[in-house]
Amino acid sequence: MENYWFVLIAILVLIVLSAFFSGSETALTAVSRSRMHQLAKKGDKRASLVINLIEKRDRLIGALLIGNNLVNILASALATSFFINFYGESGVVIATVVMTVVVVVFAEVMPKSWAITNADKFATSVSPIVRIIVLVFSPLTYVMAGFVRRVLRLFGIQITEEQSLLSAHDELRGTMDILHKEGSIIKDDKDRLDAILDLHDLDVGDVMIHRTAMESINIDDASEKIVKQILASPYTRIPIWRDEVENIIGVVHAKDVLRSIASGKRTAKTLDIMKIAAKPWFVPETTSLQAQLNAFLRNKAHIALVVDEYGEVEGIVTLEDILEEIVGEIADEHDVEVAGVVPQPDGSYLIDGIVPVRDINRALDWELPEDEATTVAGLVIHEAQMIPEEKQTFTFYKKRFVVTGREKNRITQLRIRDL
Repeated sequence: MENYWFVLIAILVLIVLSAFFSGSETALTAVSRSRMHQLAKKGDKRASLVINLIEKRDRLIGALLIGNNLVNILASALATSFFINFYGESGVVIATVVMTVVVVVFAEVMPKSWAITNADKFATSVSPIVRIIVLVFSPLTYVMAGFVRRVLRLFGIQITEEQSLLSAHDELRGTMDILHKEGSIIKDDKDRLDAILDLHDLDVGDVMIHRTAMESINIDDASEKIVKQILASPYTRIPIWRDEVENIIGVVHAKDVLRSIASGKRTAKTLDIMKIAAKPWFVPETTSLQAQLNAFLRNKAHIALVVDEYGEVEGIVTLEDILEEIVGEIADEHDVEVAGVVPQPDGSYLIDGIVPVRDINRALDWELPEDEATTVAGLVIHEAQMIPEEKQTFTFYKKRFVVTGREKNRITQLRIRDL
């Protein structure tokens, strides 16, 4: 009789160990790495231990799985022996049913549910014991991992020891998508965080003001006319050209013009604009927004001229243009309101051809491709492989595009609606 009690106690202990392995595996795989790093910076030794464990995730999971399977198999063997002594051959069936229920409920579901709801606390609590388990089973896990890689290699599957399926940026995007769906992050905040991650993927050519829409000054005009143009402009920094618009020779700041006139030494008629103009700064259109933002901050500049591979001026990019990619449209009392996206009563949208695809996606939560073209007009031309006529209709990306305005070879306006 005493022997039976010993077997029951052994089975109970093994179930508790199985629950420990299951809960530890769940907690250490679900733990917040950022939270652990913050705790480690504050001197939490157990948090540092958790970081060390999850950095070698294959060894960690391997050791916990080996331990869990060992105790489960041993518990099942003891239970089978126990029930056979009482019920004979039918004890095998009874042991299978009982151990299945006990293991699933008490060694899997309960500890994993507890661990997933308190992952950080659970992980820091069990980390010292898990570290010992990993050290004990490390030779076996090393051999087992090598064997698994060789077997998978036979099927053409290559696995490196430190293989990351997602980049850091992709992991952040995935986390934000999940939090947004759960309601923890509102759409505006998610868009701003996504935009920061997009800075290294976008070029200045994607956000620049094209030369056809760029306001500039002809240096050959009379000084008085130039001063009036500067004062009437909503912009504080304006490029200066000579002979042709693409020949930019300087950039003038409205504040410098006002200072020169206010000093009394010059009037609007006698002011020499080139003496107060700054040298133009030219940047390639392939420069990433991340690099250009850093360059603006480093050089304490706000405007640059964008050139193509042949050195021809394509447009201008400003610090504000890059910041607007992150925080959205920045408007002040001097900005000129331009119709861009106008919702219609029938659910469609009238959209200007020059509106960037990226801005439309952010404003309307659409998923139009941003790699094919910068503007919505460019996207339609790219997909149609032609310059459409007015009133021509196309269907792309589960949307219907109707050309409602065209000037020469430019699409000026489109009506877009869901299919």
